[in-house]
Amino acid sequence: MNAERRLVVWIVDDAVSVRKSIGAVLETADITVRDYGSAGEFLADFAPAEPSCLIVDHHMPDMTGLELLLHLRQQGITVPVIVITGQGDPILKEKALKAGAVTMLHKPVDGDELITLIETVMADTI
Repeated sequence: MNAERRLVVWIVDDAVSVRKSIGAVLETADITVRDYGSAGEFLADFAPAEPSCLIVDHHMPDMTGLELLLHLRQQGITVPVIVITGQGDPILKEKALKAGAVTMLHKPVDGDELITLIETVMADTI
């Protein structure tokens, strides 16, 4: 990856273990990781970096991943979003895709698959 265009991935999940494990995997691919325990923490700190991507858990207190995605889109923020969930719900996946998510993955997320997905989604910007 070009050092001048280092990819930033924002991880929002209320489970510390999930944030840390996904972050560790992404850092092996020279991806800068910023992680947050809630949508509120993320929104308070978020400044769109180019290139960047967001991984967000759907099931969180206060604001779900889908609600966060919709909020970003209403603000005109088009950063690619990958929704992750521990529950297989085809209706939720359909809603996430309609709201503009790249995809929805089920936990536990395969690290190699995630890196490949992010690199594919971000190929034009990195």
